[in-house]
Amino acid sequence: MSSPTPRAAAIAVAGLRKSYGDHMVLDGIDLTVQQGTVFALLGPNGAGKTTTVQILSTLIHADGGQATLAGHDLNTEPARVREVIGVTGQYSAVDKLLTGRENLMLMADLYRLGRARAKARIAELLGQFDLTEAADKMVITYSGGMQRKLDLAMTLVSAPQIIFLDEPTTGLDPRSRRTMWQIVRDLTSSGVTIFLTTQYLDEADQLAGQIALLDHGTLVAQGTPDELKRMIPGGHIRLRFTDADTLSKAQTIIARPGRADEEALTLEVPTSGSVPELRGILAGLDDHGIDPAELTVHTPDLDDVFLTLTGK
Repeated sequence: MSSPTPRAAAIAVAGLRKSYGDHMVLDGIDLTVQQGTVFALLGPNGAGKTTTVQILSTLIHADGGQATLAGHDLNTEPARVREVIGVTGQYSAVDKLLTGRENLMLMADLYRLGRARAKARIAELLGQFDLTEAADKMVITYSGGMQRKLDLAMTLVSAPQIIFLDEPTTGLDPRSRRTMWQIVRDLTSSGVTIFLTTQYLDEADQLAGQIALLDHGTLVAQGTPDELKRMIPGGHIRLRFTDADTLSKAQTIIARPGRADEEALTLEVPTSGSVPELRGILAGLDDHGIDPAELTVHTPDLDDVFLTLTGK
């Protein structure tokens, strides 16, 4: 049986640098974003996230390095890059004195889609974003979540292959945030690549297959959410037993520094949470006829990763 074909790289960046005078904003970053995935770039304010997005979306020039987007060279083919990307900024770009349909038509005119094609595309997007009933109402009457959906729909008028989402759910209520998350998932399922920046670490955890952490213009960590969490100490498993005698025996067998709670009949054992490590602990107990009544795994979350690696 043949192995699955690996996804193509939608974005490939090598040695990207940018400075303003003596201030180094990006110090030679490397990253790869696979097609049809969500990639999250995290970092404290001033880390260089916005500069990275501005360079990759052709808004400003880098001082050094190379990048390709959908196979087009950023330095030599910026016009081709602009044809395959869409950008949704942190603040909504909709015109509140127009209707939703008029906002979309404005974008269609800018892309010169032609009336028939524009009409069909707008109808498709209004349905996709559940805005059909509000299409002919002025945007000033829309809720924040509806305005955000319209903003993203406007980005999609040209059917871009890559979308840069900068803080897409800032200011939204929990229900609207989850609606936006589902829209992002649906987009990647259709093959669209999402480059996400966000201050909500739970959002990155929910959506991103790969995360890069940027600090002072340098990438300090990259990996899946689970890989990043395993980099940080503090993970442990909690075993609960049926009686104090079994708890004591288990503590002796495992022979690791841990914390026993005789009242709760639990033992917390430091661990990375990896499957081989868990299997070894349980096999050791099983060899002595001890079967925990309950096992839970506790790993650091992305907040812990962020705080530990950036100090912020």
